[in-house]
Amino acid sequence: MVNGFGIVALIALYFIVKWAVKNGIKEAYTDITGKKPVKDIQDEKELNELMDDTKDR
Repeated sequence: MVNGFGIVALIALYFIVKWAVKNGIKEAYTDITGKKPVKDIQDEKELNELMDDTKDR
């Protein structure tokens, strides 16, 4: 039972660290270049399109 919890805790820790590193890199890129990452721009464009589609209904 304890070993199963340890594995689950390590997996959760892996994803938390992965998320934190990804966000840190994105923040550093924005600080250095003054631009948003391309993926963020694409995500915002898609979100705006979805918002426009829901307003039309």
